[in-house]
Amino acid sequence: MANETSSPASMRSALGRVRGLGSARKGTHHWWMARVTSLALLPLTFWFVFSMIGLAGASYVETVLWIARPFNAVLLLALIAATFHHMASGLQVVAEDYVRPDTTQMLVVLAIKGVSILLALACAVAVIRIVAAA
Repeated sequence: MANETSSPASMRSALGRVRGLGSARKGTHHWWMARVTSLALLPLTFWFVFSMIGLAGASYVETVLWIARPFNAVLLLALIAATFHHMASGLQVVAEDYVRPDTTQMLVVLAIKGVSILLALACAVAVIRIVAAA
């Protein structure tokens, strides 16, 4: 009896034992990625906000030329990637917590990831086209 209570299987919840999953099977990765993308987004967001303040009142041509600078284009692409990854990860956690049954949850998570990828690609293509045209 003492051996049963000290085994790793007894440390899991009843549902975890049935599914064969531990408490931190996927959650740890999401938690770390949320922290990493948050850390990346802090300086990128400050850079973007202050840059937009600096471009207030600028013409369309000046704005396009600003985007076309390699440094700005790379930082914009990094901002786009980090923003959409962070958004998709956060929405996935919400869907996993609140959407049931599991088949609907899987469809919602796939839709979140698909829309996030499409929007990120659209933003990245826009930046790349501006850089190529300038």
